Amino acid sequence: MKQIIALGGGGFSMEPENPLLDKYILSQSKEKNPKICFIPTASGDADNYIARFYNFFESQNCRPSHLSLFNPPTRNLEDFILEKDIIYVGGGNTKNLLALWREWDLDKVLRTALNRGIILAGISAGAICWFEEGVTDSYGDSLEPIQCLGFLKGSHCPHFNGEKDRRPSYHRLIESQNIKEGIAADDGVAIHYIDDEIFKIVSSRPKAKAYRVFLEATVVEKQLSTEFLGKL
Repeated sequence: MKQIIALGGGGFSMEPENPLLDKYILSQSKEKNPKICFIPTASGDADNYIARFYNFFESQNCRPSHLSLFNPPTRNLEDFILEKDIIYVGGGNTKNLLALWREWDLDKVLRTALNRGIILAGISAGAICWFEEGVTDSYGDSLEPIQCLGFLKGSHCPHFNGEKDRRPSYHRLIESQNIKEGIAADDGVAIHYIDDEIFKIVSSRPKAKAYRVFLEATVVEKQLSTEFLGKL
């Protein structure tokens, strides 16, 4: 069973007092005490980002670790990754993430991990990377399309309600056919794929949603059923 969980925003890095999405990710492993590995490449291995990961996950029923490509723990990254149960990719610069992963052949290792049933998860850049294409601010001055790994079909736009330029930029790119149709997610939303299909969409915020965005005569948004993980 291949599983990918793409977060539009939220989790330990954005909602330190709201653990709903991160606990959902942990609960999808068949292991009672899963090994979860954080990959903070997109942030340049920011120390405070890594510290926030450990601050949350060390208090949970799991075994946390992280993989740095700037200070790798081993030359054999494949063995290091394939003995984990969950891979959690952080946000930041998607273009730099992809470039470094390809240089280290980590993209190939992660595809092997996916095919072996290791859960792949991530937020923002760590969500975009799994799709064919994504909307990124990696280039600095505007939101643009980027070619990604293609583990999932179509495109992805995170932070759909969290950053004012995301929705209009995604609409513009789809309308001009500069990006494939795809899925947008508000902050606080996780889209859970099993075997390349959406299994469930969950949220840590009552009003947060995901949307299928596609082109007919104009760009259309179809709101998708989203399960709030908390109590109203």
